This record gives sequence, structure tokens and C-alpha cells, in this order.
Amino acid sequence: MKHSVISVVLGGGKGTRLYPLTEKRSKPAVPIAGKYRLVDIPISNCLNSGYHRIYVLTQYNSASLNTHIKNTYNFSLFSKGFVDILAAEQTNEGDRWYQGTADAVRHLMRYLKHHDYEHVLILSGDQLYQIDFQEMIQSHIKAGAEISVATIPVNAKDATSFGILKSDEEGNITSFIEKPNSSLLPDWVSEVSTEMKAEGREYLASMGIYVFNKEVLRQLLAESDGVDFGKELLPESIGRRRVHSYQYPGYWTDIGNIDSFFEANIGLTDDIPLFNLFDKHTIFTRPRMLPPSKVSGTTLDKVVIADGCIIAAKAIERSVIGVRARIGAGTVIKTTYMMGCDFYQTLEEIEHARENGVPLAGVGENCHIENAIIDKNCCIGNNVRIMGGKHLEDGDFETHVIRDGIVVTKKRAILPSGTVIG
Repeated sequence: MKHSVISVVLGGGKGTRLYPLTEKRSKPAVPIAGKYRLVDIPISNCLNSGYHRIYVLTQYNSASLNTHIKNTYNFSLFSKGFVDILAAEQTNEGDRWYQGTADAVRHLMRYLKHHDYEHVLILSGDQLYQIDFQEMIQSHIKAGAEISVATIPVNAKDATSFGILKSDEEGNITSFIEKPNSSLLPDWVSEVSTEMKAEGREYLASMGIYVFNKEVLRQLLAESDGVDFGKELLPESIGRRRVHSYQYPGYWTDIGNIDSFFEANIGLTDDIPLFNLFDKHTIFTRPRMLPPSKVSGTTLDKVVIADGCIIAAKAIERSVIGVRARIGAGTVIKTTYMMGCDFYQTLEEIEHARENGVPLAGVGENCHIENAIIDKNCCIGNNVRIMGGKHLEDGDFETHVIRDGIVVTKKRAILPSGTVIG
């Protein structure tokens, strides 16, 4: 039985840890896997679970996200389904921007008055995972819970970056600590499967995915001044409400910084990736009427290539190549995520650019690019060398940023022929 559910995708804050990818777009709008946006992941999980009423809450750089959702998620006139964006707004009730996750949902509640629902499913807009939310809702109901928190076992190294909890034999959460110091971890070991224990993953981390009973959520938001679920409302609820742990055994990663974003994308090139695009769970995105990709004289090894690409490179290894990407002859690309382009240049535009010595959109000839993220619509000339690696110090430059040894070119950056980075 499908239970009446409203889903809420939290768009997140400024996304400063994903800069420069979030310089001109909100975090959920960041392109992933060559053809999707981050927001497509939680929305697709909802749709695959049969939950078609979805709000996306955002407040920073939301124009491209609005456009993407408007062009992607259109339901039948005979359906009650929707994916609506609610940006922070000034109202008679308040004129401040969202102060945190709970504050954002507090502002949403007045829109939910007109809907019939039993549960609110609250999701993050910047995570990579595939979950059947019906199973989580059924577990929530079976446990007689008022609040459920999706949890995943993590190791000691990762535990200090998450909210860590403990639960009793029935799965009721008994205690919670946000980002504990490593010295406190011995007291926070939980019962996990033998497989997880063998991997050293003995700490239950909150995935930032919650189920609330309708009336419980309304009461909590009315009674508490807390602005964040993880830091305030959940800890306040433990011992006072029936808070249940839904332990998820699959793959999940938080796209919190450039390093995790890079690893998540490059991981898609594995023979059997942890996040499997080639699965029965469809990931929905904007339908583009693009031609198939064309590859000439290129050696490809562990490469994901999206639609509409024109590739004449010498070799591409362990890389993700996004829509409409153009890569010139003699170029070598390794361990790189190239997001692609939003447009094609006409033959006249290409000829004019060449006459004026201006790099074309995409990557030119005889380049070498390694350990990099090439944002959308970049124009990289010939004989350009980008060599990311741990030998590079973090820095912010006119055309690019270096984070954790990864070179990230800024959106629409122009790198003249002969440019060397790293």
C-alpha cells in the first residue's frame, strides 16, 4: 500500500565548499555524470518510489535550477503530481532567508495546508544514492515511529564529519551527537552487520534523510525555535518522541566538497560502479534532442560519454565527458570530468574564431589534461597543459581554482593556446 507522502528536497546553502561550481548556480543544479543535475537524484528516487508530489526549497542562484525543473518534470494534466520550486521569499510572516533546514521547512508548512498527506519525506539535494523510499516509509509505520532517520554505517575517519547516533534493539534512536571528536568515538560504536564490521564501519551516521508524521512535524516546528534538523530538532526529539533508525545497506555519498564530487563522477567509469547508472532505477533529467556522439581515432578506456559529443582526441582514460563536448586531435585526457557545453558553434562561428585566434568551445588540439574538472562552456585552446595532483597548493585564480590537487576551470573560462597549469 502506498501511503500519502509529500517529498521535500532541500536545496542547501551557498555551497561554498563546491566553489567554483556553485559560483553561478545553486548546488542542486551542478551537472553530474555528464548529463544530469544533482537535484535529479533525489527527485528520481521519489518518482521511482511512486511519490510524485515534490517541493524543492532553494534560495541561492536558483535561476538555472528553475529552468531545469520547468523543462524536465512535466506531469500529465490528469495527474496530481508536481515538482515545484519554492525559493526563499518575503511574506507577512517573515522577511528573512532560510536560516537552516528546519527553518526552510517551517516556511513551507503554509503551502502544505492544501494537500492531503500523512508523512513528509525530507531529502538533501546534494547526495548520490538509490533508495526505494516505500521501504523506508513501511519500516517507519511498522515501528510505530513518529520520526525516522535514514542511517548508514561509516568508519572512524568519516564519523567525525557526520551526525552519529545510537539505537536500541528495536531500532529506536537513544542518543545523537553532531560531528563528534575522534576521542569520543569509542562510546558511539553500534551493532552493524558482520560485513560492515569487517570494513570497520561501526558508527551509524545520519544520511540527512527524514520521515516525519504530519502532525509531529507541525508540532515540532511550532514548539521549537531551532532552525536545523540535525543540530537542533532531532536531538531535542530524542527521548520525547519515537525516533526510529532506518539502516540503509547500499551506496550513499554526500557531495559536500570538490574532492567528493570528483570521486563520485570518476567512480562512474568503474566496470561496476557503486552508483550504477545502468540499473532498473531510472534517473530522470531534461530530455535533449541531441545527435549521437561521434568519435574519430580515439583510444577510449573506462570512459562515460554523453550525447552530442564530437571527439577526435588521441586518448581518453577514466573520464566522464558531458553533453556537446568537443575535443580536438592529438589531445590526451585522463581522470577528468568534462561537463560539456550548452550550445554548438556554427561553422561560420568556428571560422571567425580561428581567424581571430580565439579558442573554440571545448578542448583544442594536442592538449594534456589530467585530474581536472572542466566546467561548462569553457574554451580551451591548443597545446594547453593542465596537470592536477597533490603537488599543487589550493588557490583561486582568474580562470580556475585548485582544491585538493584537483584543477577546476570556472564556467565559461577561456584558456589561450599554450596555457600551462600545474
